[in-house]
Amino acid sequence: MPVKIRLQRHGKKGKPFYWIVAADARSKRDGKFLEKLGIYNPNTNPATIELNIDGSVQWLNNGAQPTDTARAILSYKGVLLKHHLLGGVRKGALTEEQAEEKFNAWVSEKEAAVQAKKDGLSNEEAAAKAKALEAEKEFSDKRAAAALPEVEEAEEVVEESAPVVEEAAAETTEAVEEVKEEVAEVVEEVKEEAPAAEAKTEEAAPEATEEEAPKE
Repeated sequence: MPVKIRLQRHGKKGKPFYWIVAADARSKRDGKFLEKLGIYNPNTNPATIELNIDGSVQWLNNGAQPTDTARAILSYKGVLLKHHLLGGVRKGALTEEQAEEKFNAWVSEKEAAVQAKKDGLSNEEAAAKAKALEAEKEFSDKRAAAALPEVEEAEEVVEESAPVVEEAAAETTEAVEEVKEEVAEVVEEVKEEAPAAEAKTEEAAPEATEEEAPKE
Protein backbone atom coordinates (compact mmCIF):
# COMPACT_ATOMS: atom_id res chain seq x y z
CA MET A 1 0.00 0.00 0.00
CA PRO A 2 1.59 3.32 -1.07
CA VAL A 3 1.70 5.78 1.84
CA LYS A 4 1.93 9.56 1.68
CA ILE A 5 2.98 11.94 4.42
CA ARG A 6 0.86 14.99 3.75
CA LEU A 7 -1.15 17.83 5.26
CA GLN A 8 -4.80 17.52 6.21
CA ARG A 9 -6.65 20.81 6.43
CA HIS A 10 -8.57 21.89 9.57
CA GLY A 11 -9.62 25.21 11.08
CA LYS A 12 -12.09 27.84 9.87
CA LYS A 13 -12.25 29.78 6.65
CA GLY A 14 -9.42 32.27 6.33
CA LYS A 15 -7.47 30.76 9.26
CA PRO A 16 -6.62 27.17 8.40
CA PHE A 17 -4.26 24.92 10.31
CA TYR A 18 -3.15 21.46 9.34
CA TRP A 19 -2.53 18.00 10.70
CA ILE A 20 0.53 16.21 9.41
CA VAL A 21 -0.60 12.67 8.70
CA ALA A 22 0.53 9.41 7.15
CA ALA A 23 -2.28 8.27 4.87
CA ASP A 24 -3.02 5.88 2.04
CA ALA A 25 -2.04 7.70 -1.16
CA ARG A 26 -5.39 6.64 -2.69
CA SER A 27 -7.53 8.24 0.04
CA LYS A 28 -8.95 11.75 -0.16
CA ARG A 29 -6.83 14.61 1.10
CA ASP A 30 -8.99 15.25 4.15
CA GLY A 31 -10.23 11.68 4.50
CA LYS A 32 -9.09 8.79 6.67
CA PHE A 33 -5.42 8.55 7.68
CA LEU A 34 -3.18 5.91 9.18
CA GLU A 35 -1.44 8.03 11.83
CA LYS A 36 -1.38 11.65 12.93
CA LEU A 37 2.25 12.76 13.13
CA GLY A 38 1.89 16.40 14.15
CA ILE A 39 0.36 19.81 13.47
CA TYR A 40 1.32 22.80 11.37
CA ASN A 41 -0.16 26.24 12.12
CA PRO A 42 0.90 28.96 9.64
CA ASN A 43 -1.16 31.65 11.41
CA THR A 44 1.57 32.36 14.00
CA ASN A 45 4.92 34.04 13.43
CA PRO A 46 7.04 31.99 13.22
CA ALA A 47 4.74 29.14 12.17
CA THR A 48 3.96 26.59 14.89
CA ILE A 49 5.10 23.05 14.11
CA GLU A 50 4.75 20.07 16.43
CA LEU A 51 6.00 16.78 15.01
CA ASN A 52 6.58 13.21 16.12
CA ILE A 53 10.11 12.95 14.76
CA ASP A 54 10.71 9.25 15.48
CA GLY A 55 7.29 8.31 14.09
CA SER A 56 7.95 10.30 10.94
CA VAL A 57 11.37 8.67 10.50
CA GLN A 58 9.76 5.24 10.89
CA TRP A 59 7.27 5.97 8.12
CA LEU A 60 10.11 7.16 5.87
CA ASN A 61 11.99 3.93 6.63
CA ASN A 62 8.87 2.03 5.60
CA GLY A 63 8.81 3.79 2.22
CA ALA A 64 6.33 6.61 2.81
CA GLN A 65 6.70 9.53 0.40
CA PRO A 66 6.12 13.09 1.67
CA THR A 67 4.45 15.76 -0.43
CA ASP A 68 6.52 18.87 -1.24
CA THR A 69 5.06 20.88 1.64
CA ALA A 70 5.37 17.96 4.06
CA ARG A 71 8.98 17.40 2.93
CA ALA A 72 9.81 21.05 3.73
CA ILE A 73 8.32 20.65 7.21
CA LEU A 74 10.14 17.35 7.81
CA SER A 75 13.39 18.96 6.74
CA TYR A 76 12.77 22.00 8.99
CA LYS A 77 12.26 19.75 12.03
CA GLY A 78 15.28 17.52 11.26
CA VAL A 79 13.36 14.37 10.27
CA LEU A 80 15.16 14.06 6.94
CA LEU A 81 18.52 14.58 8.68
CA LYS A 82 17.79 11.88 11.23
CA HIS A 83 16.58 9.53 8.47
CA HIS A 84 19.85 10.15 6.62
CA LEU A 85 21.98 9.59 9.77
CA LEU A 86 20.19 6.31 10.52
CA GLY A 87 20.90 5.26 6.97
CA GLY A 88 24.59 5.85 7.69
CA VAL A 89 24.27 3.74 10.85
CA ARG A 90 22.78 0.88 8.83
CA LYS A 91 25.65 1.12 6.37
CA GLY A 92 28.19 1.17 9.21
CA ALA A 93 29.46 4.66 8.44
CA LEU A 94 28.33 5.90 11.85
CA THR A 95 27.56 4.45 15.24
CA GLU A 96 24.18 5.12 16.81
CA GLU A 97 25.91 7.31 19.43
CA GLN A 98 27.59 9.42 16.74
CA ALA A 99 24.35 9.78 14.80
CA GLU A 100 22.48 10.82 17.94
CA GLU A 101 25.21 13.31 18.86
CA LYS A 102 25.14 14.90 15.40
CA PHE A 103 21.35 15.11 15.47
CA ASN A 104 21.25 16.68 18.96
CA ALA A 105 23.86 19.25 17.94
CA TRP A 106 21.77 20.17 14.91
CA VAL A 107 18.62 20.46 17.05
CA SER A 108 20.38 22.77 19.54
CA GLU A 109 21.63 25.00 16.74
CA LYS A 110 18.17 25.08 15.14
CA GLU A 111 16.44 25.95 18.41
CA ALA A 112 18.92 28.77 19.00
CA ALA A 113 18.20 30.17 15.53
CA VAL A 114 14.43 29.95 16.08
CA GLN A 115 14.72 31.65 19.48
CA ALA A 116 16.85 34.42 17.95
CA LYS A 117 14.16 34.96 15.34
CA LYS A 118 11.46 35.12 18.04
CA ASP A 119 13.54 37.61 20.03
CA GLY A 120 14.04 39.68 16.90
CA LEU A 121 10.31 39.70 16.22
CA SER A 122 9.62 40.70 19.82
CA ASN A 123 12.10 43.57 19.56
CA GLU A 124 10.58 44.69 16.27
CA GLU A 125 7.11 44.56 17.78
CA ALA A 126 8.25 46.59 20.80
CA ALA A 127 9.94 49.12 18.52
CA ALA A 128 6.80 49.37 16.37
CA LYS A 129 4.66 49.99 19.47
CA ALA A 130 7.07 52.65 20.72
CA LYS A 131 7.05 54.33 17.31
CA ALA A 132 3.26 54.27 17.21
CA LEU A 133 3.06 55.82 20.70
CA GLU A 134 5.55 58.50 19.68
CA ALA A 135 3.54 59.30 16.55
CA GLU A 136 0.34 59.47 18.59
CA LYS A 137 1.99 61.80 21.11
CA GLU A 138 3.30 64.01 18.31
CA PHE A 139 -0.17 64.19 16.77
CA SER A 140 -1.70 65.08 20.15
CA ASP A 141 0.93 67.79 20.70
CA LYS A 142 0.18 69.27 17.28
CA ARG A 143 -3.54 69.30 18.01
CA ALA A 144 -2.92 70.96 21.38
CA ALA A 145 -0.62 73.53 19.78
CA ALA A 146 -3.22 74.27 17.11
CA ALA A 147 -5.94 74.73 19.72
CA LEU A 148 -3.79 76.91 22.02
CA PRO A 149 -4.49 80.26 20.25
CA GLU A 150 -8.24 79.63 20.49
CA VAL A 151 -7.92 78.83 24.19
CA GLU A 152 -5.85 81.95 24.81
CA GLU A 153 -8.35 84.05 22.86
CA ALA A 154 -11.21 82.63 24.90
CA GLU A 155 -9.34 83.41 28.11
CA GLU A 156 -8.77 87.00 26.94
CA VAL A 157 -12.48 87.38 26.16
CA VAL A 158 -13.34 86.10 29.62
CA GLU A 159 -10.87 88.48 31.25
CA GLU A 160 -12.17 91.43 29.22
CA SER A 161 -15.76 90.52 30.00
CA ALA A 162 -15.17 90.13 33.73
CA PRO A 163 -15.51 93.85 34.64
CA VAL A 164 -18.69 94.16 32.55
CA VAL A 165 -20.15 91.10 34.20
CA GLU A 166 -19.21 92.36 37.63
CA GLU A 167 -20.72 95.80 36.88
CA ALA A 168 -23.93 94.21 35.59
CA ALA A 169 -24.13 92.03 38.68
CA ALA A 170 -23.63 95.06 40.93
CA GLU A 171 -26.36 97.00 39.08
CA THR A 172 -28.68 94.04 39.36
CA THR A 173 -28.02 93.77 43.08
CA GLU A 174 -28.63 97.51 43.52
CA ALA A 175 -31.89 97.31 41.57
CA VAL A 176 -33.04 94.40 43.69
CA GLU A 177 -32.29 96.35 46.86
CA GLU A 178 -34.26 99.33 45.57
CA VAL A 179 -37.23 97.11 44.78
CA LYS A 180 -37.02 95.62 48.25
CA GLU A 181 -37.04 99.11 49.79
CA GLU A 182 -40.05 100.16 47.71
CA VAL A 183 -41.95 97.03 48.66
CA ALA A 184 -41.12 97.65 52.32
CA GLU A 185 -42.43 101.24 52.07
CA VAL A 186 -45.68 100.04 50.48
CA VAL A 187 -46.11 97.45 53.21
CA GLU A 188 -45.62 100.13 55.88
CA GLU A 189 -48.16 102.42 54.24
CA VAL A 190 -50.67 99.60 54.10
CA LYS A 191 -50.11 98.88 57.78
CA GLU A 192 -50.61 102.55 58.71
CA GLU A 193 -53.83 102.90 56.70
CA ALA A 194 -55.35 99.64 57.90
CA PRO A 195 -56.69 100.93 61.35
CA ALA A 196 -58.40 103.96 59.78
CA ALA A 197 -60.08 101.76 57.19
CA GLU A 198 -61.30 99.41 59.88
CA ALA A 199 -62.78 102.35 61.93
CA LYS A 200 -64.67 103.68 58.92
CA THR A 201 -66.09 100.26 58.30
CA GLU A 202 -67.36 99.99 61.89
CA GLU A 203 -69.01 103.46 61.77
CA ALA A 204 -70.77 102.73 58.53
CA ALA A 205 -72.18 99.39 59.66
CA PRO A 206 -75.04 100.64 62.06
CA GLU A 207 -76.31 103.15 59.49
CA ALA A 208 -76.61 100.41 56.96
CA THR A 209 -78.56 98.37 59.53
CA GLU A 210 -81.03 101.12 60.24
CA GLU A 211 -81.65 101.79 56.56
CA GLU A 212 -82.17 98.13 55.84
CA ALA A 213 -84.58 97.57 58.83
CA PRO A 214 -88.18 96.59 57.63
CA LYS A 215 -90.92 99.22 57.96
CA GLU A 216 -93.94 98.38 60.20
